[in-house]
Amino acid sequence: MEKINSMEISSLIKAQIEAYSKELETDEIGRVISVGDGIALIHGLDNAMSGELLSFPGGVFGMALNLEKNSVGAILLNDTKSIKEGDTVKTTKKILEVPVGEELIGRVINPLGAPLDSMGPIKAKKTRPIENKATGVTDREGVNTPLQTGIKIVDALVPIGRGQRELIIGDRQTGKTSLVVDTILNQKGKNVICIYVAIGQKESTVASVIDTFKKYGAMDYTIVVAANASDPTPLQYIAPYSGAAIGEEFMFNSKDVLVIYDDLSKHAVSYRELSLLLRRPPGREAYPGDIFYLHSRLLERAAKLNKALGGGSMTALPIIETQAGDFSAYIPTNVISITDGQIYLQSNLFHSGIRPAVAPGPSVSRVGGAAQIEAIKKICGTLRIDLASYQELEAFTQFGSDLDEATTKKLERGRKSIELLIQPVHEPMEVEKQVLSIYALTKGYLDDIKVEDVLRFEKGLHAYFESDKLGKEILAGIIKTKKVPDKEQMDTVITAFKKSFV
Repeated sequence: MEKINSMEISSLIKAQIEAYSKELETDEIGRVISVGDGIALIHGLDNAMSGELLSFPGGVFGMALNLEKNSVGAILLNDTKSIKEGDTVKTTKKILEVPVGEELIGRVINPLGAPLDSMGPIKAKKTRPIENKATGVTDREGVNTPLQTGIKIVDALVPIGRGQRELIIGDRQTGKTSLVVDTILNQKGKNVICIYVAIGQKESTVASVIDTFKKYGAMDYTIVVAANASDPTPLQYIAPYSGAAIGEEFMFNSKDVLVIYDDLSKHAVSYRELSLLLRRPPGREAYPGDIFYLHSRLLERAAKLNKALGGGSMTALPIIETQAGDFSAYIPTNVISITDGQIYLQSNLFHSGIRPAVAPGPSVSRVGGAAQIEAIKKICGTLRIDLASYQELEAFTQFGSDLDEATTKKLERGRKSIELLIQPVHEPMEVEKQVLSIYALTKGYLDDIKVEDVLRFEKGLHAYFESDKLGKEILAGIIKTKKVPDKEQMDTVITAFKKSFV
């Protein structure tokens, strides 16, 4: 047997001592003191962070929302029935995250990123925290690129730009969801990734929206995040933040994103419910004091990044439901003050057959012409004034029947303007065709056409331009240059069509 040198032994021991690392893993553990209605009060988590993911027994997770002196108030994100008093709770040292990336496109998921569409697991390679600080002013640039909705009255009067926050507001059953669905359908082939966040909607309603996306091929570029009315309130609360986090991943990778929040009224109600259960002091209409912060920190994340950050954008279209047209209520006024304008849908317009039921007066876009192509901007100059004066005149003429010729002409032009701006659901219109329609209206080509023939005239006009050689050149020129086509050429083609119109 060989003798081992003492020097060798000591060098081996030294090497082992140097390689030895003593890693202690510590878990902070608390206990549930009370649980109910999706809320758990926990004692012993002194170092929990706001928004931190907490681990409960049986694979249940929660999120720390209230950090108080003697307890932590947490919302439970999945199976709440299995949690009971005395259960142990661990901190994870992680803020709540959601899977992000291209793997989500075409999928229907819940706010935690779990699939709801029976298409197998989502193999996302990255995650992002659902809460994130909004991009700073110096990292943004002005909104200067149109996001075409395909809806004539919106693109003409209330234009939306990439990176904007435009509120859709109106009573229930006035076509708010139809408007945003048509906007998503119109993004086909325009390199815009769409995220539709359904908050507190009926499952049948969400299923109908998804069927529409599939029918028109919109799921190829759309992600649906659904927290239905039957889902726990905490899921409805985190849903819009999950949608924003998914959108930010694309925005920071130089892509353009459109996020729909349908709707933030139900989101505010879900937060009010959680806050009251967590015993936060109620204020106006029983909403807690930080209800403004709830939506401002969400909508501020929409942005148009500067060139140094890749120039990506995230456009937000939040929906708010009003009661009896009252947009001076608490939540509507909050969101109006956060956004860059609003599209106001009126129930009386909707019920009189004017659809989309956009009211031109209260509907504004604070980005304005910067979000329009030059052609639309120039030919729509007087359209808003024409519509507003028509509505005033129409109200006035109810009290008398003797009208002079100028007033009669104004009323007739107004009726034809309203008729031309009517658009069937799920039929978005290309911007070059919108230019043709509005040009024909503002230049007086519809003045001798009967009101009931206006939409038939428009359809025939578009078909004629698509078949005529000069008409095709004009359409191609609008697409390429974005400028108003040559007036003489336009007049030639429209006059030729009008001669053949019966």
